[in-house]
Amino acid sequence: MKKRVRIPFIVPALLYFAARKKSKVGGQAVMEGVMMRGKEHISLAVRKNENEVVVERQPFSSVSKKYPILGKPVFRGAVSLVESMIVGYKTLTRSAEILEDEQRRIASEEGKMVKERNKTGEKIVAGFSLVISLAITFGIFMYLPMWLFSHIVPKESALLFNLGSGSLRVVFFLLYLILISMWKDIRRLFEYHGAEHKAIFTFEDGKELTLENMRGYTTLHPRCGTSFLFLVGFICIILFSFVDALYIMKFGPYPSTLVRFAVHFTLIPLVSGTSYEVLKLSDTYSHVPIVGLLIQPGLLLQKITTKNPDDSQLDVAAQALKAAL
Repeated sequence: MKKRVRIPFIVPALLYFAARKKSKVGGQAVMEGVMMRGKEHISLAVRKNENEVVVERQPFSSVSKKYPILGKPVFRGAVSLVESMIVGYKTLTRSAEILEDEQRRIASEEGKMVKERNKTGEKIVAGFSLVISLAITFGIFMYLPMWLFSHIVPKESALLFNLGSGSLRVVFFLLYLILISMWKDIRRLFEYHGAEHKAIFTFEDGKELTLENMRGYTTLHPRCGTSFLFLVGFICIILFSFVDALYIMKFGPYPSTLVRFAVHFTLIPLVSGTSYEVLKLSDTYSHVPIVGLLIQPGLLLQKITTKNPDDSQLDVAAQALKAAL
């Protein structure tokens, strides 16, 4: 078996995989598999080898059920994103462990020396790598565009600054997606992403999760995290411009880009919560022509983040969804 992609490298991609929202089921592509999240359970299906699919299932209850205020509009979006990120990273890590165990088994059968796993050490390294990866992610996709435009537009500008840095942020992310989509292992991940969408489409239409039923659906889903991030980028421009204008009126220009970044960073929960509500509304009224037109950019981006899966990948997605229901 070939060596798999290092998880920290795809942390930025994890953001849009984890951003997927739905009242009944949602999902995420993982290494050689799919994670599905139902009302009360989370399931993981990973193709261990050509003949075996590992399916795991565990109960899940959102913190918003324990604290009802967190289930209110805007709050629920921020909470759901954090929970999805946590669950997504755990299942992504678990899928990698299943594949690594299979590689070790094959190596052992071939008579090769197999080093004993240090699970504690692996967890420490994985946690450290995640922190570094998130820092790099926010540095490149959030701070860098702000730093560049702080040298271009006047300090008193609010709308022009955020319009420019926000647009550059989208360009950076688009280039990132294009670059990683050229990697064969990432393409496999995107194929499982497409399988996840086809399975959910089939379920939403009330059809049986058979290969024949799933094949006919598109891989482009209006509630996908890719569409969510498109909304995030748009809402960031509006919200950050408004907040910056208020700050400049009250205190004058920002003393540094770092201070401006800190202010914007604290607004991320509000941005994600608002984007969540807009995404839900756009899905509800997607049949309205103007709404259907507005969601097209997010669907177009999914042409990069989803690929058409084969039958073995559809089978994995179906098993994952069945286990989550």
